[in-house]
Amino acid sequence: MRTSGVLRRNMCLWRFVLVICLCYVVVVDGLGVNWGTMATHKLPPKAVVQMLKDNGIKKVKLFDADSSTMSALAGSDIEVMIAIPNDQLAAMNDYDRAKQWVNRNVTSYNFNGGVNIKYVAVGNEPFLSSYNGSFINITLPALQNIQNALNEAGVGDSIKATVPLNADVYNSPVSNPVPSAGQFRSDISGIMTQIVDFLSKNNAPFTVNIYPFLSLYGNDNFPVNYAFFDGATPIVDNGIQYTNVFDANFDTLVSALKSVGHGDMTILVGEVGWPTDGDKNANIGNAYRFYNGLLPRLAANTGTPLRPGYIEVYLFSLIDEDAKSIAPGSFERHWGIFRYDGQPKFGIDLTGQGQNKLLIGAQNVQYLSQRWCMFNPNAKDLSKLADNINYACTFSDCTSLGYGSSCNGLDANGNASYAFNMYYQVQNQNDLACNFQGLAMVTTQNLSTGSCDFMIQIASSSSSLGPSLLGLAILTLLTLLL
Repeated sequence: MRTSGVLRRNMCLWRFVLVICLCYVVVVDGLGVNWGTMATHKLPPKAVVQMLKDNGIKKVKLFDADSSTMSALAGSDIEVMIAIPNDQLAAMNDYDRAKQWVNRNVTSYNFNGGVNIKYVAVGNEPFLSSYNGSFINITLPALQNIQNALNEAGVGDSIKATVPLNADVYNSPVSNPVPSAGQFRSDISGIMTQIVDFLSKNNAPFTVNIYPFLSLYGNDNFPVNYAFFDGATPIVDNGIQYTNVFDANFDTLVSALKSVGHGDMTILVGEVGWPTDGDKNANIGNAYRFYNGLLPRLAANTGTPLRPGYIEVYLFSLIDEDAKSIAPGSFERHWGIFRYDGQPKFGIDLTGQGQNKLLIGAQNVQYLSQRWCMFNPNAKDLSKLADNINYACTFSDCTSLGYGSSCNGLDANGNASYAFNMYYQVQNQNDLACNFQGLAMVTTQNLSTGSCDFMIQIASSSSSLGPSLLGLAILTLLTLLL
């Protein structure tokens, strides 16, 4: 009796532990993340995959099919969307090239213990108006060739080709700006209809990127609360009340699909998120508010008025990327729910149950030495200061200095120190990178203040310093000549 009692207690204990463990790693059903790698110093892919596992994230969307990333994902059972960048779409118009791509990046990983590839993203927002039609005529042939190559390889039933599109491919007419009047953009309506027909034929999903933040960006007249999920003056459409831009945007797409005969097509939200710096509306408070509204809705399978129920969503993004283009805005480098070093930015409950748990950060991250580069207070000739600050920011990330950003409150010397330090860290704390014609000096004192973080870069074996190394050489030459 004593032994059986102990066994019963142990069994109960193990059940209790098992329940705790299962609750710990469960996230919103269908929730994935975007893993971008446009950074000067990348976390090791294996460390990122471990982050995904530790946080219970079972879906990831990539922007390429890099071999080191794919190797790290092998055996993880994480569902993966790999991608063909826009600059490779033209090559995919050749069917033989498309078959070679599929063989190299899909079927070669299709084995027991390989990579669990679920989708192939053909391009990334190729119909953006800013591209001036560059990819309009080559996206559909690329999509067709990739899906047909997947079918020929015998994996087309389980792996689908799709095209991640920006929400600007559809709209409502100015005369009737409501979701039920949604239609595809007039200049691409023909090609969009063909794409949707092809996706439907192959049982592939329509992938759309929706960004409520961009409704606020540059538009001071947009009702702020409408970008979130916690209450706003509703917009009424045929008796349906819309209290947030996400629902309205999604249902505009549903209506556009219905207008071309595919109102029941599966829709994936390929990107949705909120940046934490680089704009007056991009901050941790707003990001927390956004996710704290989005995730419970996803967990409850609320859906939208025209498409209630489950929605597969990929958060944008996993990690900040300090080498992304800032042409759309300085916020582009700050979308991550994790910092550049894989550490959480704020409490966020991926289960959608309102527990506000901290995310689990990257483990065993190695950093450079506790050294910073600062403005030299003893510098005599300040005539070249502006040029040197501009130079430093050209080859590093100074987006946190912008209006409304986390380091916007620094004085002139602080601005110089921030710029010099960012360049110094990108250059792996090379002593030559903290001179700037005598205007800078190395310090062991942490210069961070308030919300402004003077970062120490990670020691990464995969640093990508191409233009910066060239810049260092030029700066060294200038220092010698001037």
